[in-house]
Amino acid sequence: MVVPLWAWFAVVGVILVMLAVDLVAHRNAHVVSVREAGIWTAVWVALGVAFGGLLWAVYGSEIGAQYFAGYVIEKALAVDNVFVFAIIFTWFAVPREYQHRVLFFGVLGALVFRAIFIAAGSVLIASFAWILYIFGALLVYTGWRMARTRDSHIDLESSRTVRIFKRLVPMTDEYDGQKFVARRAGKLLATPLLLVLVVVEVTDIVFAIDSIPAIFAVTQEPFLVFTSNAFAILGLRAMYFLLADLIDRFVYLKLGLAFVLVWVGVKMLLLEVVKVPTLLSLGVVITILAVAVIASLRATRTPKALPHEPAAPTAEVADDLDVREPLEQTTSAADAADSPTDPTTTTTGAQR
Repeated sequence: MVVPLWAWFAVVGVILVMLAVDLVAHRNAHVVSVREAGIWTAVWVALGVAFGGLLWAVYGSEIGAQYFAGYVIEKALAVDNVFVFAIIFTWFAVPREYQHRVLFFGVLGALVFRAIFIAAGSVLIASFAWILYIFGALLVYTGWRMARTRDSHIDLESSRTVRIFKRLVPMTDEYDGQKFVARRAGKLLATPLLLVLVVVEVTDIVFAIDSIPAIFAVTQEPFLVFTSNAFAILGLRAMYFLLADLIDRFVYLKLGLAFVLVWVGVKMLLLEVVKVPTLLSLGVVITILAVAVIASLRATRTPKALPHEPAAPTAEVADDLDVREPLEQTTSAADAADSPTDPTTTTTGAQR
């Protein structure tokens, strides 16, 4: 795949323009609604799919399928990031109106670090082809570990990043709006929001160690690895606000992601033995994720309320149920059995 230099600059330019538009749209701190998050998620997904369609039209189906395989894998792994970010924001008690600013600069840093990792990975693969087997083994191990520890959560109380930051960087005790730094008594201090940003960046770097090799498992083209990664994580902020309140519903998603990592890892390990078509690999990934999501939603759906059995009619509602006459007849029969026979009484009862 031959990609001209201007295409790289064009892609980076589009990304920067979209980030600028997003920054302007959210320049004022506010709580991002589900509706707003849904609209932005649709915009980012449409942009990523449109770029994939362009690659498909220009370079053919194989290149297009490789891009979409990388895009779907990275998009799915980004959902796991969303859950971790929700835990981080909750632990640090970050107000919802400030969370978008943290995620914006977090994604900006993620793009830079991932570009560095992709460039380094491409150089290593070009120089040492056998490193693909190390990537494959790493993915299989990561998938196994994710499946085994899927119910565990990040422990920020003992986080080394938090301890080092607090030891080295003077901080304020409280948030100061959206500011990452604030001046107190003539000194420039970090706010807790800067610490949250650092934790988010470090967390994303850890996630990149898994996700970058996973995309190299479906394509070794640096342009495809970078663009599929970039367009997938650009929508991370909007996806967070869309899914943050639903994290308890996706109980089997981590297990599905574990199977995806194992699948692409085994595929990479058997690269010289079995050539798996890219479209087949993409289909397997989509199927695993679809099964995990559907199973999660079915397992956590709210059970329907059971209908209550109707209570036996009381004397007060007897008129509405048209049962007064049988009740009176029963009462009359009982009275007649307990009292002496009286022609007058009998006649009167019959008249009723």
